Amino acid sequence: MTATARFTGDANPYGGGDPYADYRTDDFPFTDLVDLADRRLGAGVIAANDEFFAERENLLKPEPAEFDPERFGHKGKVMDGWETRRRRGTGADTPHPADEDHDWALVRLGAPGVVRGLVVDTAHFRGNYPQAVSVEATCVPGSPSPEELLAPDVKWTTLVPRTAVGGHAANGFAVDAERCFTHLRVNQHPDGGIARLRVYGEVVPDPAWLAALGTFDLVALENGGTVEDASDRFYSPATNTIQPGRSRKMDDGWETRRRRDRGNDWIRYRLVEQALIGAVEIDTAYLKGNSAGWASLSVRDGGSGDWTEVLPRTRLQPDTDHRFVLPEAVRATHVRIDIFPDGGISRLRLFGTPTEEGAARLAARHRELGG
Repeated sequence: MTATARFTGDANPYGGGDPYADYRTDDFPFTDLVDLADRRLGAGVIAANDEFFAERENLLKPEPAEFDPERFGHKGKVMDGWETRRRRGTGADTPHPADEDHDWALVRLGAPGVVRGLVVDTAHFRGNYPQAVSVEATCVPGSPSPEELLAPDVKWTTLVPRTAVGGHAANGFAVDAERCFTHLRVNQHPDGGIARLRVYGEVVPDPAWLAALGTFDLVALENGGTVEDASDRFYSPATNTIQPGRSRKMDDGWETRRRRDRGNDWIRYRLVEQALIGAVEIDTAYLKGNSAGWASLSVRDGGSGDWTEVLPRTRLQPDTDHRFVLPEAVRATHVRIDIFPDGGISRLRLFGTPTEEGAARLAARHRELGG
């Protein structure tokens, strides 16, 4: 693991006002990557040994955890996270839990991938967070049940060894495991609460599935597309443009700040692999007074070299899905969309098929990573 900020110990009791005012966090280098545990990709918390105070599903909520100091239920304080009951020992002479006692939750990643970093967020768990956490991962194809994942023949790889964490903090962990994983086992030692789990990494698509699809979206997150860079991320991340489904609200797309110069904004993407692009979809759903005015699309075959424009500067309408069939399929590994002068788009779809060379590289990488 690389050097990453560490937080340990209790946070101060809540004293009123903004509950995030004393929240402990840091800029982790891996958080620009896709969250493989995003529910929009199909992730889920499929089992937990205990969720007495707060249900396991809260772990993967996309929004930050909320805190209502007045909200109590029949079981105690209602927390926006996953919280287990207090563990006890075996009797009056041994009241404390054994060192190996712990609680766990099984997480299905939304897309199989290589994990580069995790954030175990204990927001608002100030004195009731776990003393330590550990995280393991495995790769099991299909849709295994909890019982199948916990079978003795399933091999688990440690991503985060048992490590002390802090309350009311974003506990970040860089991961160095060059393998494809489908599921995680998150452990709390010995008990407590975690507000959110984020699993940052790179999608490793199944080449057999993509081959069966034939023509598919070459830049979609779930298929292995990525955002490499963007001119502006002021209001929302550029990665939103390749999330599954249509945008459901304005901040579910990409919106830039207002430009006061003569330039323009852009996003650069890397396709799942070298491919032939035949059709383009640019959606401005829910962007009405802040939609981009015009857009153009350029491609490049390889990580460097000149860009070739394949869609000239074209007028965009607000809150509209625009579809373009290219005159002929174009070969590319990278795509750049330029918007003029600023504003935003909600989704970009690039439909096509991998080249023979691209498909071969996809299959080789899948094998190398144990997918």
